[in-house]
Amino acid sequence: MSESSFDLQAWLQQQGVSAEQSCARLFCKWLPASQLDRLEAEAEGLQALIPCAGSLVLPRPLALGPADGRALLVLDWLDLGGGEQSGWEQLGRALAQLHRYSLRDSPGLFGWHGDRWIGAGIQRGGWQTSWGAFFCQQRLADQFQRLEAQGLQWPQQDTLLEGLQPWLELHQPEPCLVHGDLWPGNAGVLRDGRPCLFDPAVSYSDREVDLAMARMFGGLPKAFFVAYNDEWPLPAGAEQRLIAYNLFHLLNHANLFGASYVSQCSRSIEKLLQLL
Repeated sequence: MSESSFDLQAWLQQQGVSAEQSCARLFCKWLPASQLDRLEAEAEGLQALIPCAGSLVLPRPLALGPADGRALLVLDWLDLGGGEQSGWEQLGRALAQLHRYSLRDSPGLFGWHGDRWIGAGIQRGGWQTSWGAFFCQQRLADQFQRLEAQGLQWPQQDTLLEGLQPWLELHQPEPCLVHGDLWPGNAGVLRDGRPCLFDPAVSYSDREVDLAMARMFGGLPKAFFVAYNDEWPLPAGAEQRLIAYNLFHLLNHANLFGASYVSQCSRSIEKLLQLL
């Protein structure tokens, strides 16, 4: 069946979406049928975040499953286009509120129930009582192992992991529900001024991981960070820890996209070794 002949409205109604909703403007995300689990993880993450969202807008997953020989996730449409400073300030405050609110149902452990996805890369799950152990083992060590399978290894990587775990243990964060993939392409302001988030890679982690990634790939506006810190100030040492937290994303990108990220990984490793 060709894409042009696929009856989306009929499929949506088969999935239990009301006729009114199925006629509304919607966002459809298609992937190859073999990658349905990536869309399942995205929908699960949105469903986990929405009860904590407060004034943040997140798209509801309306339908998910095989469709027309592919995998399809249908979400609420987000009318992006607002760019006023007040919208970014609202996003900062609302994210801090989401992080704090999520503590009510926090399992008191770091991680997630099973492996999920961050973009096209695997994000390891499982649970740890120790944030340092979780981040070093399920985040950095896993990425290092994947790169080793491609023939890339840093002589200092074992030294880094050995020193980083006790260094992070001194921080002792609470396990907050985090977006997990909060680069500027996954956040925005709607035309009506409300802040929004989408395409998460959730886990219970140190809340600082969201603030760290929000500085990558161009970064969110300064107003976002100021407002977050006004709502829930970050503890001392956050500027140093963000180097470690963003190393995970650089390693993941090196695994996915290759050599262009290797030099950035090397610089981050050198900076961290100087801190430890």
